Amino acid sequence: MERLFKTHYIRNQEELTGKYWDFVPCEGEKTGEAQQFMTPCCWETHPGFENYRGKAEFSTSFYAKGNIRLQFKGVSHTATVFLDGNEIAGHYNAYTPFEVCANELADGAHSLKVLVDNGFGEDSALHVPNDYQTYGGIIRPVYLENINSSYIRYCHVTTVRKGEGWTVKLSVCLKNVTGGKDAFVLKIKAAGSEIKPVEVGLDAFEERVVYAETECTGVSLWSEGCPALYFAECELEKNDVAFDDLRERFGFREVSIKGGDILMNGKKLFIKGFCRHEDHPMFGCALPLEAMAGDIELLKELGANSVRTSHYPNDERFLDLCDERGILVWEENHARGLSEEQMKNPNFELQAEDCIREMITAHFNHPSIYIWGILNECASDSEYGRECYKKQYDLIAELDPTRPRSSASCKFKTDICLGLPEVVSYNIYPQWYHDTPVREYLDDLHEWVEKDTQGAGKPFLITETGAGAIYGNRDVRHAKWSEEYQAEALEKQLTAVLSSPYCSGVYIWQFCDVRISDEWWYSRPRTMNNKGVVDEYRRPKLSFETVKRIFKEYSRNADRAENFS
Repeated sequence: MERLFKTHYIRNQEELTGKYWDFVPCEGEKTGEAQQFMTPCCWETHPGFENYRGKAEFSTSFYAKGNIRLQFKGVSHTATVFLDGNEIAGHYNAYTPFEVCANELADGAHSLKVLVDNGFGEDSALHVPNDYQTYGGIIRPVYLENINSSYIRYCHVTTVRKGEGWTVKLSVCLKNVTGGKDAFVLKIKAAGSEIKPVEVGLDAFEERVVYAETECTGVSLWSEGCPALYFAECELEKNDVAFDDLRERFGFREVSIKGGDILMNGKKLFIKGFCRHEDHPMFGCALPLEAMAGDIELLKELGANSVRTSHYPNDERFLDLCDERGILVWEENHARGLSEEQMKNPNFELQAEDCIREMITAHFNHPSIYIWGILNECASDSEYGRECYKKQYDLIAELDPTRPRSSASCKFKTDICLGLPEVVSYNIYPQWYHDTPVREYLDDLHEWVEKDTQGAGKPFLITETGAGAIYGNRDVRHAKWSEEYQAEALEKQLTAVLSSPYCSGVYIWQFCDVRISDEWWYSRPRTMNNKGVVDEYRRPKLSFETVKRIFKEYSRNADRAENFS
């Protein structure tokens, strides 16, 4: 399934996944033994490959002729693509999409092979042994598109409030895939409002962005309680005949910062959220849509209004669900816990910046995304680290100046990067990694931010807090790793944050238990991160009802306060 809405009516698109592909491991005891795996998939969910790390080949065939575009939504974590035996593309990073075009294919069957590698090494700066599992496989859908001489690569939509109405600004990227010049007419419609057609001429293999805008009135706003969605529709025409199209979905909303508050459409946001990994024991990180929707419904039941996509860009279909269900999203690039030494890997800057470009290009139009995050718990306490943070923040501002930026920090009273983003964010674990009373720890941290850093006066978010529990471990002593202790710790943590006058909200670590890299076994029972309020099979722990009660009681109190004011 492509998206939760139809993106093309003219361009022919075919999903190549959703069926069996041939799978051949390239290393280990089963080298060369061909099997068939249903795709998308993670090979770790298949018998005999539970711990396989290395290279493997996925292959299939398709029928086509002329010019084609292949879209890969996610391959974990590197991909080398071969068409009819010829290498045509390479890509690094599991969690961002990439594409490749091929011209003048002969009419008939064509072979597609993807060499996938989930191994660790010096060439990989972001995929390292970590507190979550790096799976192997074609983890998100692959699409085949038949295209003409030129096609619409993307359309970005920005909404700007103008008096009682809105200005809709569009950036439409067009690409010529042939060796000759091309000319056509671009037609655009946004929320039903038609824009004057634009005549476009492209040189051979040229890619260009065309800008347009229109005014809209009488529209509904996108918000948590009313997630209204609209379409932008683009068509390319020659001689009054349309030959390519693209439909994108967007919402009318503006995110802004005012003092210590994050605002959406002028209304203060208060985050009651969860950090969530794409992980399931049956699917790895290749969750089907139904499993994603199930997670959304559990989050809604808990009273949550936001998800943090820890620690990488998420599947666009999950973001579509958040758009439709009114769930706010903190989306972040792919990096977690990297030391200064790791950030000095010669591939780090390029790979991190490529991830940011691909993330924002692909997910720009999702109204649910209210903030971009980078570099979770990395070396923000060093001068070298600060240079890296600044470069990535600057890149985000260049690609999308409409959303605030932040980083989840664990550098207690030592972070030197708080002057760079619009929002200050911290991960804190009192009552788990230390026994300091939560409010005492929180006040001490915030007082330091306000007095001794450039983060003073900015919105302040708690982006992680929580405690571990093994599902089913009940203990009358309320010892750590028991469900009783987790529920008590979360009650103390949430009560302190939600009652704090200077916090803009909280993300609980985490939604569900997840598998981690084997190298982390010594600090994680079951080789799992067990801090979920549900286990890996989504079975609720005692803390589920605790969080649900606190989140919903806070919402009732906030509603009463707003009505009273």
